[in-house]
Amino acid sequence: MFRLPKVLASVVSALVVATGLTVLGPSTSAEAVPATIPLTIKNSSGRSEPVYVYNLGTELSSGRQGWADANGTFHPWPAGGNPPTPAPNASIAGPANGQTRTIRMPKFSGRVYFSIGQKIVFKVTTGGLVQPAVQNPSDPNRNILFNWSEYTLNDAGLWINSTQVDMFSAPYAVGVKLANGTVKNTGRLKPGGYNAVFNQLRSAGWGGLIQNRPDGTPLRALSPGHGIEAGGLSAGVMNDYINRVWSRYSSSTLTVTPFANQPNTKYYGRVSGNVMNFTNGSGAVVTSFQKPDSDSVFGCYKLLDAPNDLVRGPISRTLCAGYNRSTLLTNPNQPDPNNANFYRDAVTNHYSRIIHGQMVDGKAYGFAFDDVGAHESLVHDGNPQEAFMTLEPFN
Repeated sequence: MFRLPKVLASVVSALVVATGLTVLGPSTSAEAVPATIPLTIKNSSGRSEPVYVYNLGTELSSGRQGWADANGTFHPWPAGGNPPTPAPNASIAGPANGQTRTIRMPKFSGRVYFSIGQKIVFKVTTGGLVQPAVQNPSDPNRNILFNWSEYTLNDAGLWINSTQVDMFSAPYAVGVKLANGTVKNTGRLKPGGYNAVFNQLRSAGWGGLIQNRPDGTPLRALSPGHGIEAGGLSAGVMNDYINRVWSRYSSSTLTVTPFANQPNTKYYGRVSGNVMNFTNGSGAVVTSFQKPDSDSVFGCYKLLDAPNDLVRGPISRTLCAGYNRSTLLTNPNQPDPNNANFYRDAVTNHYSRIIHGQMVDGKAYGFAFDDVGAHESLVHDGNPQEAFMTLEPFN
């Protein structure tokens, strides 16, 4: 069912405290941000198949789930059923190769999906929209080529990302035009980067993440957590690193400084038995974590759950980043600000490592809290004039 995307939930709801960014107040930005803004989609994919676009999410003014048409008009989902029933056709005809199409984005937290060649199958259950889950081999979208961007447009502006948190698939970049006419972009692969991701996953022994069409053409690479679920990656793939971290901090202290703009707010982690306890400067235990498994690390959830609070969530985000980037053993002060230190251990999140390495700007959402230290593929502006999505070449 649809919910605020985890990536943007982490960015927007904790933006000031977790990243140190300044958000324009409603009194300023409500006047600047209209009810809808244009989204221009450019098709540079080099492919001849038709493109279908979907703008799905939660209408922020009402909290209702639904979809927006090309004019940005909101349509709520019908009641749905159990088993799920077909959703209304929310598709918008996308641009042909070499062309552009401009639609309107309303004040949503949601996703802009696009598919190439076939429409995505969406269904509605009693709890809302059922999203594609291609780690399930019986999902009707398993052999459809599609991808999505997550965004939030509200009175404080636009946040729009290029996300690989769930999968790496059809390449695209996103952008936002500022009031002065300049454009901020992210998500663009290096020339040859699309094929390089698949080839390097195979070389790293993580080729089980790749899902192919029946003819052998790669459709996507699942993220590691979904890969474990689908049987393409060992459930214990991170165990050796997790065990070494547990051993190290049984006899030394891990210091976490979770807020970029609050350098004096620190928490101190020590392992005792199966628990890592974090204390504040007064020595009081503020939260504790059981020893995580690989899926908890990759998903930044379960045993590394990160609620939107001011203590456990920020500590968990930092731990999650340190585990995925394999920096917890090389730096006892987290987060490590130097991306030259990331992914250096033999046991690491190779999926995230490889995708970051193929991005023009080095930024990606290889896991949910890749925004720790601002290494995520996200653009934001408090007074957006226009948003962009570019379908990139498959090379």
